[in-house]
Amino acid sequence: MRRLTLTLCATTAFVMPLAARAADPEPRVPVAPADASADAAAGDDIIVLGKGETRQVQQINQADIAILAAGTSPLKAIQKLPSVNFQSADPFGAYEWSQRISIRGFNQNQLGFTLDGIPLGDGSYGNTNGLHISRAISSENVARTRVSQGAGSIGTQATNNLGGTIEFFSSDPLDRTTLAIDGTYGSQDTGRIFARLDTGTLGASGARAYVSYTYFDVNKWKGFGAQRQHQVNAKFIAPVSYFRLVGTFAFSDRRENDYQDLSLNFINRLGYRWDNISNNFPLAVQIADIAANRGDSGAPRLNPAAGTVYPAPFQTVDDAYFNASGLRQDYLGSIGIETGDDTPLRGQVKAYYHNNHGQGLWWTPYVPSPTGVPISVRTTEYDISRKGVFGSLGGTLGWNDITVGAWYEFNDFRQARRFYALDSRAASSRNSLRFQTNPFFTQWEFRYQTETFQYYVEDKIALGDVTINLGWKGFDVTNSAVPVIAGGLAQGKIKATDWFQPHAGVAWKPIDNVELFAGFTQVTRAFVSAATSGPFATTQAGFNALTNTNRLKPESSDTYEVGGRFKLGPVNGLLAAYYVDFRNRLLGVTTGAGIVGNPVILQNVGSVRSYGFEAAAEARLGAGFGAFVSYSYNDSTYRDDVGAIPIAGKTVVDSPKNLLKGEVTYDSAILFGRIGANYTSRRYFTYTNDQSVPGYVIVDLTIGARLRLASDRQVELQLNATNLFDKQYVSTIGSNGFGNAGDNQTLLAGAPQQFFITLKTRL
Repeated sequence: MRRLTLTLCATTAFVMPLAARAADPEPRVPVAPADASADAAAGDDIIVLGKGETRQVQQINQADIAILAAGTSPLKAIQKLPSVNFQSADPFGAYEWSQRISIRGFNQNQLGFTLDGIPLGDGSYGNTNGLHISRAISSENVARTRVSQGAGSIGTQATNNLGGTIEFFSSDPLDRTTLAIDGTYGSQDTGRIFARLDTGTLGASGARAYVSYTYFDVNKWKGFGAQRQHQVNAKFIAPVSYFRLVGTFAFSDRRENDYQDLSLNFINRLGYRWDNISNNFPLAVQIADIAANRGDSGAPRLNPAAGTVYPAPFQTVDDAYFNASGLRQDYLGSIGIETGDDTPLRGQVKAYYHNNHGQGLWWTPYVPSPTGVPISVRTTEYDISRKGVFGSLGGTLGWNDITVGAWYEFNDFRQARRFYALDSRAASSRNSLRFQTNPFFTQWEFRYQTETFQYYVEDKIALGDVTINLGWKGFDVTNSAVPVIAGGLAQGKIKATDWFQPHAGVAWKPIDNVELFAGFTQVTRAFVSAATSGPFATTQAGFNALTNTNRLKPESSDTYEVGGRFKLGPVNGLLAAYYVDFRNRLLGVTTGAGIVGNPVILQNVGSVRSYGFEAAAEARLGAGFGAFVSYSYNDSTYRDDVGAIPIAGKTVVDSPKNLLKGEVTYDSAILFGRIGANYTSRRYFTYTNDQSVPGYVIVDLTIGARLRLASDRQVELQLNATNLFDKQYVSTIGSNGFGNAGDNQTLLAGAPQQFFITLKTRL
């Protein structure tokens, strides 16, 4: 680490004088390609603070992502915005088992995610109806990201956005031939290459395209294992009369070894750096034998001579497993036609297809291999084939700007729990980063089908300094579960229908540079079809008890917002307050260690009330300096006890009351930099609030220099430090769900101090 730090400092000292001699008075041009819409967001008016919107909305552009460590998830880039709580156990925010985001007390399963309008599903690790943004697109190709902290736009392709939407937009191909090549090296032997070729304008029609390839490989920061990804993105646009044809393609092959889930007991006893014992298979076999001899795992005794005493420092069979990993391979394509914003009638139609094959692996001591090895490889397997189409049509009629739209999707999802044999006690005979074949046992296997139809109507009424938004959306979603092997899990058919979910908002500009807004949105969440989440994740008896007593109702929320935006000299700011009433909360309580995979106990547990306020300000301080700060206070509490469990009035799990974020940036023609700090307050990981993790502050640093070669060709050197002061903290909570009370193996430690150096070229 000392050698790396000295190398970075020496490189900076060498590059900065060279860059100084090549001074150019023009403003910074990002090395990573970005489209005109992202550039437009960088005007003199309110940028991230949602000017003209009748609800709380912010937007960041590509430059906000580019200044972070290369490969950083776009989700981590938005964590500076009000009420956004983002956590991950890796420095890039891309490790999917640990990736969590919540807004105003709603977790990621209750948020809507889209890319260019294409639905990405509910954001869960075992995503049953989409994929994570880090697999859908390389971060360099994201032009802008729009966050709606409330329920979001009614036109969003999502049926789960109780608590907001996060919309990503890809950059358009550039109008000139350009080759961008970026290379990154850093801590844990991080290696990353991003290359993008833009064709430029092809012929008189104005058609243009790009294709990019990304390779990423990093060792885990503790324990043993790697996290790797191959990724391809492509996009073309072709103007045709008043329209333009748009097509996109994405491929991702992501394979990552997991970190060990921790508990507070583990951290106090074994430390933050405790991890799986992936370098010592004989030790894992010994522990499994001892667990069987003690009766801790419920497995048959295969080696009584191993005894019943765990070797130090082990105290339980769950202290550490041999290995775990997540494998995901995705194809995502779309094609559509859209009009320009200045045509009399605006509209778009887009069709898309997504195919996913995935496995989540755990070397489990709870099920032995038939070969006599006391461990087997347990998988949860995913196969998604979903296709859909969405579109909208809008135009102006007097004071009214009316838009209507619709979305249809059919999702054929297969899910299974299988076990694969190991052949030797001396070494693992299976590779954790390869898809497994030839199982000896299938515990359960289901075919889930979800058919979704959604429509919306919206009217934007312009009355001088007053803008009124009125509209509604409705949907009909049918879910079915057909077993191949039931394995004790629920089967059947359920349906969620709500044809009228209203939205109303108003924005008023009483004086120059001041804007007031207020809004109301009602949203219903459709059910999820899966064996690991939603109504089908419980037993048949539990499912029947809910459906037969009419207690299985879709979750719903009412969101009220008021606020104001202002511009005072170089400062843009906002103040907002909200109240949310969340009803028919479905709670799946986990039982036993996550590796066991017991069915959850599903209950309708009443309502949640949330209220809070948000403030943010950005300032251009002159001489290349800028600053941004946001603060949010959130009070989310359960309103009902769950049977005899007293949780009424308790704070919602993973819902920090206070978030404070700030950054100072500098950008001249040559040098640029950023220092940012994020404070997250205490978070609870039990429903009774008897267990929590403390608050923390994390500081990240960026410094860099650019050297313009000729015209718009340039080279850029960027140095990043994440967790600059090497803070030890718990990042993710709830990796194995949440319990009613008591310590639980459901925590992940945050990454320590890391350094990265990136060379960016644009030729």
